[in-house]
Amino acid sequence: QVEFVESGGGLVQPGGSLTLSCVASGFTFSDYVMTWYRQAPGKEREVVAAITRASDRTTYADSVKGRFTISRDNAKNTVFLQMNSLQPGDTAVYYCSTLGMVAGGKYWGQGTQVTVSS
Repeated sequence: QVEFVESGGGLVQPGGSLTLSCVASGFTFSDYVMTWYRQAPGKEREVVAAITRASDRTTYADSVKGRFTISRDNAKNTVFLQMNSLQPGDTAVYYCSTLGMVAGGKYWGQGTQVTVSS
């Protein structure tokens, strides 16, 4: 079955950095645009960044442009999110998934918590 396992979150001070990883399984990873999402307390889940199948194009939410970098390793079925200059407003649970549906559904992992606080 389709599965996403996110890792790499934690507590970091403002201005710090973290790198998130997400290992996918259960589908042909290289056939899909991959996306990082986040959900802050009391807010809806939002798209943070997306990357095309061959990594030739990336897109970012305005709030993270210039600070976050998405990348992928198709040989390892893994997508990454390098986060620099973190701000308290980046505090959220971060999830990865396909941009659209896969295997007839939209699947989510357990997410990884990122907390930015002094």
